[in-house]
Amino acid sequence: MKKLITEKKTARLHDRKTARPYMKHKKLFENFPPVSTDEWMAKINADLRGADFREKLVWLTREGFEVMPFYREEDLKHLSHVDGLLPLMFRNGEGERNTSDSGRAAAQWLIRQDINVSDYREANLKALDVLMKGVDSLGFIISDPESVSEENISVLLDGIEPCGAEINFLPNGKAREIIAALKSIMQRKGINPSSLRGAVEADPLGLLMADGSLCIPLEDGLDYLASLTRETKALQSYRNIRIRGSCFTDSGCSTVQELAFCFSMAVEYLAQLTERGISPDDAASAMKFSFGIGTDYFMEIAKLRAARIIWDVIADSYAPADKSSFRMEIHSVTRKWNDQPEDPYINMLRTQTEAMSAIIGGTDSLTVNPFDITTGQPDEFSERMARNQQLILKEESWFGRVLDPAAGSYYIEELTSLIAEDSWKLFLEMEDKGGFLEALNSGFVKSKMENTIDGEKNRKS
Repeated sequence: MKKLITEKKTARLHDRKTARPYMKHKKLFENFPPVSTDEWMAKINADLRGADFREKLVWLTREGFEVMPFYREEDLKHLSHVDGLLPLMFRNGEGERNTSDSGRAAAQWLIRQDINVSDYREANLKALDVLMKGVDSLGFIISDPESVSEENISVLLDGIEPCGAEINFLPNGKAREIIAALKSIMQRKGINPSSLRGAVEADPLGLLMADGSLCIPLEDGLDYLASLTRETKALQSYRNIRIRGSCFTDSGCSTVQELAFCFSMAVEYLAQLTERGISPDDAASAMKFSFGIGTDYFMEIAKLRAARIIWDVIADSYAPADKSSFRMEIHSVTRKWNDQPEDPYINMLRTQTEAMSAIIGGTDSLTVNPFDITTGQPDEFSERMARNQQLILKEESWFGRVLDPAAGSYYIEELTSLIAEDSWKLFLEMEDKGGFLEALNSGFVKSKMENTIDGEKNRKS
């Protein structure tokens, strides 16, 4: 009997093995006749019973896009970006290996947590703690620039291995002093400077837009940025210019406006830095883009994909010596503008879908804001929940296993194209006005933002 059971198991196993090639190549729908778009439309119009198709089923987004109720493979034929987007997501050198491991590595985003630095030792202890809880990207917010010194930076980084985590600084000044301190610390510890990843995030144009003025004349601020860029170049994997799109989304801008304003600002930086003797390659490799992610799930996925397409077109116009220097580094932040202080726990639902959009869209790093961030200083519980939201997506939902999972989705590919086209048009309109600074000073940027905010209020009323 035991022998008979063993023989039956072996036979079933053999049957499964021989069946696999057949099942693998069988086309499950080959017995069903193809249905054309005209046939689908005829069926839809019959079901509408005389009602207007566009009025009933076509959705108009806040960006002004007309979204159809269905899309088909034939809709991809007019989209030129479909085959060229994936290589833009690979980090430097990964695409050349062309293996499943390199794709998986490229799909792995960094989980970032920002830490307010008032006491450098306390901030260091908190950083060491969160690194043991799944964080692999740190953002140190230094509000008091007078506290910046090599001694304090050394205390802040005590016990933190540069190769184990991305280290970012968001200072309110003294960026060059931070870079000098980092170089000295790396040399003293015998650490290869190229192992340091992250950024000292300087953004004079963003500060000018937000505050209306700088603490120094703008030209002096841009001279300072050029010096900072030269000094940061020795840290090969480190960046020093922040293109902060999240400030536009937190102000209520549309997706198209966020991208257009960001790229206009980036090109302004390129123009200003090249005038000061810095090559386009070095200027571009110093930039890090930060985008705000809202609750419009598919639109936000498409936004990040469209951003890489536009930046690639801009890169080609500069004829860089090394195209990889223009590789777009994207950090994403869940949007504060959506959060409701009167019902903070609902914010966890919002930020979870926002995190999913950012990851599927191909972000390189992500900050999920704690659910109580709009009510004051987040506590230990809300920060832990924000970390765990990403850890669940990475370790339990396996979001980090596939690069560009939205590729080939008829709807998302169409949205990607629409966002890229409209953002490019608005970007060119700003360039025709003389660039970002001219558009900002003339009130063009403010006018566009106000029109969108007013339109959104009217749409909800």
